[in-house]
Amino acid sequence: MTKIKLCGLSQLRDIEIANQLAPEYVGFVFAGLSKRYVSPEQAGRLKKHLNPSITAVGVFVNETPEEISKLLNLKIIDMAQLHGQEDEDYIKALRSLTDKPIIKAFAINTEEDVIDANKSTADYVLLDSGNGGSGRVFDWVYAKGLLRPYFLAGGLSLNNIDRAIKTLGPYAVDVSSGIETDGQKDIDKMGKFVHIVRGKDEIK
Repeated sequence: MTKIKLCGLSQLRDIEIANQLAPEYVGFVFAGLSKRYVSPEQAGRLKKHLNPSITAVGVFVNETPEEISKLLNLKIIDMAQLHGQEDEDYIKALRSLTDKPIIKAFAINTEEDVIDANKSTADYVLLDSGNGGSGRVFDWVYAKGLLRPYFLAGGLSLNNIDRAIKTLGPYAVDVSSGIETDGQKDIDKMGKFVHIVRGKDEIK
């Protein structure tokens, strides 16, 4: 069964909804330029209300390994998602500081990008259309070249998620802007998205 990551949660109401819908993952964005940014302090408060069965993923862009490992070791987050120019040396450095799982995001524009994703030593890779949160879809033809489990992101919404799963069968789907209205998480869209992925009645 395809797993679900609801990303960019920033308010207590988002957490409460997530607890009802029970996705496998939620994402806290620590990239300062993102409109979904949360501080470590905010994330810590939100994590206290998150159902322990849901994995909290911290999303970072070119953050220091030391800062990421600190948040992991403090259990503010359970996994790290690297969304910048972090290379293999960076991943090695982070692994020397923590044993928690790592997701490396790749912007997929060419076959070369897929080759790089296949070679990554990260525990998982995430396929996106750019820097994340853009709401744009990349050419899914490239995803068929992945030889490992991956998170599918990039412009997923109520309109295309069913086709994405049937076409690609990803390990997990990652959605942010596709479950928002006017820049805020939308309880109706969140429920419908989970319903489509899981193929059962969404939680009221």
